[in-house]
Amino acid sequence: MKTTLETYKISEIVNGFTYNEFEGKGLFGLSGKLTIQPEYQRNYIYADGKKDVAVIESLLKGYPLGLIYFNNVTDDKFEVLDGQQRITSIGRFTSGKFAIKDESGREQLFSSLPTDKQGRIMESELLVYHCEGEESQIKEWFKTINIVGVPINAQEERNAVYSGQFVTLAKAEFSNSNNANIQKWGAYVKGTPQRQEILEVALSWVSAPKKQSIDGYMSLHRYDDNINELKTYFNSVIDWVSGVFLDVEKEMRGLEWGRLYETYYKQSYNPKDVSEAVRRLYADINVRNKKGVFEYILGGEQDYKLLDVRVFDDNTKQTVYRRQTDEATASGISNCSLCAVGHDSNKTKIWTIGDMDADHVSAWSKGGATDISNCEMLCKTHNRAKGNR
Repeated sequence: MKTTLETYKISEIVNGFTYNEFEGKGLFGLSGKLTIQPEYQRNYIYADGKKDVAVIESLLKGYPLGLIYFNNVTDDKFEVLDGQQRITSIGRFTSGKFAIKDESGREQLFSSLPTDKQGRIMESELLVYHCEGEESQIKEWFKTINIVGVPINAQEERNAVYSGQFVTLAKAEFSNSNNANIQKWGAYVKGTPQRQEILEVALSWVSAPKKQSIDGYMSLHRYDDNINELKTYFNSVIDWVSGVFLDVEKEMRGLEWGRLYETYYKQSYNPKDVSEAVRRLYADINVRNKKGVFEYILGGEQDYKLLDVRVFDDNTKQTVYRRQTDEATASGISNCSLCAVGHDSNKTKIWTIGDMDADHVSAWSKGGATDISNCEMLCKTHNRAKGNR
């Protein structure tokens, strides 16, 4: 890859700056010659009132912002390879999109700053490496760069590798924080649109039934001119979840809904009955894993291990073990009640506490409580054989 070093004033960089509030393509500078957010770039993530403000304060203090990298597309057209977050922060500030605080703690937009401070920002210089190379070289470089201490994540990297119309359309749908569906999706999907995390979930859901990786799916569809399959499948999962579960609980966020959809979507559920089951299990103090409630219900309330049901504590086990052992010794039978009614050599065996497990006399799933009155000690073999009966 060929590189040349040039210096630009901020006033040149932000000349003609446009910022698309819908976070798609359309960020430009250098009088339209510079594309600030190419298709392979991550979305703008500095708008947190800290990182964006720090960029401006660095300029006012005369601190260097570090090297910027441009990709030379043609002789007079460039793309930002590294530095998008810093350049966008500067452009957003100079165009009045956010304020900083002055020495007195008062908020100041660029237009309200004293002229000397405005001039200090506009006259600041950026060191820019212009890079020329093949597409694969440019993207490989992009993949290895950490942008001002915020490394690109896996999906941002995939967007770079498989850039094209498909990624552009997918980002417009799933990486747009102004999408009206974001709030609904957020009840079930963990992550932010800015960091491509919702897009990553959507891709993982649609690719899994095909036995494909996300990379494999994106590679196959890279040059598609639509995202119909991706969008339809994602919405099918969301609509199914919201249709089955009438109540939205915080533990639903981030569950493997794509896998659960594939496993259970052909089954019929009564949403009212499901709602009652959710409330019953949420109210049960013995259920320690609320996240497991939803798969437990979908599976017909069979796999109680999903709930991490509260187990008997050591004091309870020891008390019950001593009582059973004393009674069994006096009667000449095994201290495991199921061994005692058997016909083998264990009928009179006294097991050590280490060879026994605590079990619910009346199964938890059938309403049995996790307290000493419902506890019995069984040998490990019989306890495992009993299961949830």
